[in-house]
This record gives sequence, structure tokens and C-alpha cells, in this order.
Amino acid sequence: QVQLVESGGGLVQPGGSLRLSCAASKSIVSINAVAWHRQAPGKQREWVAMITRGGTTNYADSVKGRFTISRDNAKNTVYLQMNSLKPEDTAVYYCYSSLSWGQGTQVTVSS
Repeated sequence: QVQLVESGGGLVQPGGSLRLSCAASKSIVSINAVAWHRQAPGKQREWVAMITRGGTTNYADSVKGRFTISRDNAKNTVYLQMNSLKPEDTAVYYCYSSLSWGQGTQVTVSS
């Protein structure tokens, strides 16, 4: 089983950017796919983006064109670059892979 640790959350103004990191406890080359999910207050957790072992990416419609998922195999880390942030992007962001969840990192978009 893999352990995942997210970082990079914080408070940002609308239109701003943040980059989240998801550090894995083992080589991500051996992991089939890594995904980001988020959960806003009072809402269900929703899928945001994923990247496969081969580098194929997919995004939820709500973030397409604004968020970019990438991976650095040498650092066993997956990133989520978030640009043009909106208040509705406010949520706890979680990394998921191989039946494991990270602890989450809070992203707050507010002026």
C-alpha cells in the first residue's frame, strides 16, 4: 500500500494560482494512476483530475483549461497546478492512488 502526503494548499485571491504536491511513499512508476479529488464544505467529494502511468491526463469539466496535473517520477510526486482560481474551487484537496487517500490540503479562494 502506498502512503500519500499532500502539500501546497493555502489562501489565494480569485484569479490567483497554487501548486499542490502529492508525495508518494514508493515509486509512482509502478502505480497505475494518481488522481486528485476535492471536497467543499457540505458537499460530496468529487474527482478533479487524474494522470496514468503512461502520462495520459483527464480533467473534470469544471477545471478543464485551468488546472494541470503532472508527475515527476524521479521525485515520486504528482502535482496539480491550479490557475485562474475561483471561489468555488475552495475545498480540501485529496490525492488518491492504489486504494489510498492522503490527509488532504485546504485550498481557500477568497478576496
